[in-house]
This record gives sequence, structure tokens and C-alpha cells, in this order.
Amino acid sequence: MKITIESTDKIVRLGHFIGINQDGLCDLECRVWEGHTESGVKVHCFIPRIAAKDNQDLTQFEKELQEKRRASAEIQAIPLRLIL
Repeated sequence: MKITIESTDKIVRLGHFIGINQDGLCDLECRVWEGHTESGVKVHCFIPRIAAKDNQDLTQFEKELQEKRRASAEIQAIPLRLIL
């Protein structure tokens, strides 16, 4: 499957992942990206991190990574059933 996604200004916290606090739990902060599959199915992705190999010119990548669009109304009101 291939998807095309765009970064939005929406940040969500997905709770209770194994982490580094004293209880062994933490919230995972993710940016919501919106997009679609090749067949046109709308998707949204919860992405905590993006990485690229250091041995390449990352100037344009870093600039584009800062670009965000306003999340759609659909994403602004993400149903609680999607949040773990």
C-alpha cells in the first residue's frame, strides 16, 4: 500500500506507552498527518518522529518538515475511540 500524507498543525498525546517516567509510563506526543491511499481512501496518521540519514543534504528536508497546514475539521475533532 502507498499513501500520500501532509503534516498538519494538530498534536495529540497517545497515552500509557512504556517510557521513562518513574511509573514506567509516558504519553507519546504525535503530530497528525492527513492524506489518502492510491485508491482514494482518506487516512490520518499519528507520527511521533521522522528521521533521515545524516550522510545526505538535509537542508530542503528540514525546511519542508517545518511546513504544516491547518488540520481539517474532521481531524480537529478526532474521536476519542481512536486515542489509546
